[in-house]
Amino acid sequence: MQNPITRRRALSLFGAASVALAAAACGAKDDEPGASVSGKALQKVKVSLDWTPNTNHTGLYVAQSKGYFAANGLDVEIVQPGDTDPSALVAAGKLEFAISAQEALTQARAEDAPIVSIAAIIQHNTSGFGSPKNRNLTRPAQYAGKTYGGYGGPVEEPLLKTIVKADGGDPSTIKVVNVGEADFFAATKKGIDLEWIFYGWTGIEAELRGEPVNIQYVKDYAPVLDFYTPILITSEKQISSKPDVVKSFLAATSQGYGYAAENPADAAAILLKAAPDLDKELVTKSQEWLSPKYQDDAARWGEQKPAVWTDFAQWLYDQKVLTKQVDATKAFTNDFLPSA
Repeated sequence: MQNPITRRRALSLFGAASVALAAAACGAKDDEPGASVSGKALQKVKVSLDWTPNTNHTGLYVAQSKGYFAANGLDVEIVQPGDTDPSALVAAGKLEFAISAQEALTQARAEDAPIVSIAAIIQHNTSGFGSPKNRNLTRPAQYAGKTYGGYGGPVEEPLLKTIVKADGGDPSTIKVVNVGEADFFAATKKGIDLEWIFYGWTGIEAELRGEPVNIQYVKDYAPVLDFYTPILITSEKQISSKPDVVKSFLAATSQGYGYAAENPADAAAILLKAAPDLDKELVTKSQEWLSPKYQDDAARWGEQKPAVWTDFAQWLYDQKVLTKQVDATKAFTNDFLPSA
């Protein structure tokens, strides 16, 4: 496995070009029997993270550690991404499952990538535009005249402009600078005023560093921006040819996230055991903050609402992120989730 990519590169890699490239280069792999439970061979499958291990992923590690995957007949390997977009490998049949985001999957489907979201890992969008508290940015209208540090992703500026307009501000006066691989803390010490962050990781880290942030969550200014991020994806072929594997994978994964929701301290310890290089205090505090948000107000973990998919796809098209409209009803399914 190559060096894991950062969140910035993960998001920028998601797209049709890499899906098409991987699909052309890779063939589907053969089934492999794994270890056995009670003499019955387990089905080997792989699930790729979207970036390095963090509390978005805890339910997978819990399901692995607690034996939920094995109890459902699966031998699951959790892998980190290399230079190729994991969703491209899912589309090509090289991976059974991966973590992605709604904006990335919708863009990929606009280019006919045969991938489908099978679960929302977190029920509501926890991302927003964050800034050091000493910038005194407490609402999007105040971004006018400030400098935004981005990575060149197609959704960034439309998100930024949408919430600034919604708050009565003028987004045309915001200076946009590509900061590449620089993290939030480095960038904001070098002239950047705000970045698009996930509070459950970067915001918590800022608190622990004694460098607290203000954040304006995108969903609070435009309901259409309460999209699913992250999500679990698979391919249309996997769904049609091995629906039992998809169902078994989600049964175990749902149990894993359910356990993490109810037992954040133990879940954090499981993640730290799997990824010992992570900061213990950050993981513990992040898990405590995020655990209640996995299922939140949904009837069951993973549930996806049709309106979230159709409305956001229309927004992407209206913002010219998509060059053609997408049938969002085919981009997701709740059919393989355990009953509430």
